[in-house]
Amino acid sequence: MQYDDITTEMLGSELSIYISSEHRFGTDAFLLSDFAGGRHKDYVCDFCTGSGIVALLTYKNFRPAHIDAVEIQEKAHELLKMTVQSNKLDCLTPILSDLKDYRSEKELDLITCNPPYKISGTGAKNDEAAVSIARHEVMCTIDDVCKAAAKNLKFGGRLCICQRPERLADIFSAMRAAGLEPKRLRTVHKNPEGAPWLVLVEGKKGAKPFLTIEKPLYVCGEGSEPSAEMQRIYGFCN
Repeated sequence: MQYDDITTEMLGSELSIYISSEHRFGTDAFLLSDFAGGRHKDYVCDFCTGSGIVALLTYKNFRPAHIDAVEIQEKAHELLKMTVQSNKLDCLTPILSDLKDYRSEKELDLITCNPPYKISGTGAKNDEAAVSIARHEVMCTIDDVCKAAAKNLKFGGRLCICQRPERLADIFSAMRAAGLEPKRLRTVHKNPEGAPWLVLVEGKKGAKPFLTIEKPLYVCGEGSEPSAEMQRIYGFCN
């Protein structure tokens, strides 16, 4: 399949990722991957993977045993297949599927998801269908994400997602309804003076109620320069 808008970007010195005009990535992908973490023995899946940025960062930084990357849009799926082939990533499997239909061959330790942020029918939709699907709950909702995660996680397995702060009540409600107890919350701010523009939430399957609110993450330090923590997350620091 041929596309005329494909480019590549480097992720450090070893990995490259194929992207297109409608399947790109931003700061939230780096924040989610860092928040979720991972272990060498983990079996992981990334829902709503797009061109695969969160899955690739998880591989780059944590080297889990295996990663599935689930995406419903064919072009994004093809981009990730190209990335996997060019980087020879045998431990990462692109899967073209509705996440509601996804079933892992093995119970998972971790699921990550950078889902559509806006409820369908709210806000201005983009003329490009691919961008609308990525930004609005056209093909899946937070409830769908949590239900699908619960079906595939092992007991004690984790779902980590990023979302807008105004959707926090929806996240907690959907997690608990699916049997995923909210365990960690971190807010992301541009600077110490600003309100959060993103929240990072972890839910754990079968866990008891106890929510840890972590210290805020500030994207900018002095002026407009990235903070020391953002430099670490972006990989600027050795």
